[in-house]
Amino acid sequence: MSETVHEIKMLHVLIVDDDQDLLDALKSLLESKDFMVSTATNGVEALKIIMNMDVDVILCDLMMPNMAGDMFYAAVDRVKPKLCKRFIFITGYEGHPRFNAFLDKTKSVVLYKPITLGKLTGTIRIMLDRVAAERYK
Repeated sequence: MSETVHEIKMLHVLIVDDDQDLLDALKSLLESKDFMVSTATNGVEALKIIMNMDVDVILCDLMMPNMAGDMFYAAVDRVKPKLCKRFIFITGYEGHPRFNAFLDKTKSVVLYKPITLGKLTGTIRIMLDRVAAERYK
């Protein structure tokens, strides 16, 4: 009888937010749920991370200096388009015309602040299910 080896994969989440306190809190919360977490305080830093590795989910603030979330998404679309389906945007700017147009155009998942841990982890799990389903199409 042969043994089957099951690979245990830690799911990798990239969090992109210019609010360092929120970044640290989200990182701590997600690590407590057994996610591997990378962080960046702007889109430029985040782009460097994804150029070196793929991630399973990208939690991204929309309003950031240096490179806003929509611009980061556009950059990712140019260099690693398959990752665009893995974005979950976080914002406190519900109803912002620029971001609403972007979110409508891309059909992106968005969470509006304040966010509960349950809502965040539930949305991440749904996203991971979608990513897994895409791999097997």
